[in-house]
Amino acid sequence: MKVTIFGTGYVGLVTGACLADVGNEVVCLDVDRHKIDLLNGGGIPIFEPGLAEMVERNARGGRLCFTTDVQHAVDHGCCLFITVGTPPGENGSSDIRFVEAVATSIGDAMREEKVIVTKSTVPVGTADRVRAILTERLAARGLDLVFDVVSNPEFLKEGDAIDDFMKPDRIVVGAESPRAIEILRELYAPFNRNHGRMLVMDVRSAELTKYAANAMLATKISFMNELANLAERLGADIEHVRVGIGSDPRIGYEFIYPGAGYGGSCFPKDVRALERTAAEVGYDAELLRAVEGVNERQKLVLPAKIRRHFGDDLRGRVFALWGLAFKPNTDDMREAPSRPLMEALWAAGATVQAHDPEAMQEARRLYGDRPDLRLCESPEAALEDADALIIVTEWRVFRSPDFATIKAKLKRPVVFDGRNLYDPVRLASEGIAYHGIGLGTGRDGTAPGAGVT
Repeated sequence: MKVTIFGTGYVGLVTGACLADVGNEVVCLDVDRHKIDLLNGGGIPIFEPGLAEMVERNARGGRLCFTTDVQHAVDHGCCLFITVGTPPGENGSSDIRFVEAVATSIGDAMREEKVIVTKSTVPVGTADRVRAILTERLAARGLDLVFDVVSNPEFLKEGDAIDDFMKPDRIVVGAESPRAIEILRELYAPFNRNHGRMLVMDVRSAELTKYAANAMLATKISFMNELANLAERLGADIEHVRVGIGSDPRIGYEFIYPGAGYGGSCFPKDVRALERTAAEVGYDAELLRAVEGVNERQKLVLPAKIRRHFGDDLRGRVFALWGLAFKPNTDDMREAPSRPLMEALWAAGATVQAHDPEAMQEARRLYGDRPDLRLCESPEAALEDADALIIVTEWRVFRSPDFATIKAKLKRPVVFDGRNLYDPVRLASEGIAYHGIGLGTGRDGTAPGAGVT
């Protein structure tokens, strides 16, 4: 099948590469000439495990190409996927101007019937808006062409996107047209061989499904962080509680790990957008507002623990920071917990020595060269003469460190663990003070509120 992808960001590039990998002829279009030149030169603008190899393989095989030519892109595909960004607006709603711009470009270039697929995360009702734009632009050209607008939201986890696309849990298709449904069924047949993963529903339900899924997962995370904060104050161990509740199959173990808060391009934006959508139809989404509020507060838990330990004035202090990306296997720092943490440390006068396997360049882009941020080439280098180690991202390389090296390199043997990677008993036996998330008296390094020098 001939497919066109509008947008070569995270969703577009993964979608295009995966569809090409099963034999489709894919053209990816972007208005950013620099990005297209990079892709045509063999480069990749984002980090995602396995993506560079997949893009290179399919470009070499002639199944995947990149262009800025709108007319060529529209003419090429019988399915046109819209995968451009929908950044948050000032009021928290999703800004769909890029989606509207793509719809306008398609309407100005269409010369035959097409299936237009919105894969971007968009507010409920966006497909209606796309349909209206296409109808208007075609009418302005004196054309009455047949087209369908389908909602096909993505469910890709950064760091696991290729596996998620190639072996999906579900393929949600919102469409009313039998013709469009059959075309999508054919397109997704290679990913749907073992059992029926394709869920067909009306367009608005498909649009809402994506927001509902991300809001549900964010709710689980915030609920667990709320319990973690309560456990600390009650002298309980949230890790024991997590196992106790996760063993209930109605709850399960996914997304119930306490930590420093969620970040990234999806959960924060989508929770706010869904809350805003509710407000627009006169509904007060109290739970969604609470989920966001708990998450923002959770990002300040580690700075509060550090101040309790060292005092409010951190001038002259140096902190080793392991992890900058919002999660492992990505270089994405959008709304990452590392950012408010570093900014709080800087405001108190401290210096940060940070290491991340992939996000160093992104940190440099965001913060530039500043004397209170040192980007270190290894985890061990970040430890040199630091007053304490802080862990924010649960990269695999951080999971089993040499604790003797940590103790030897730090000025003070103190670890603040925002992901509960380590066993407090083990660290205590190594002579390292340990402060995790949701660990009550006897498991954390000190009782809540206690300070040490």
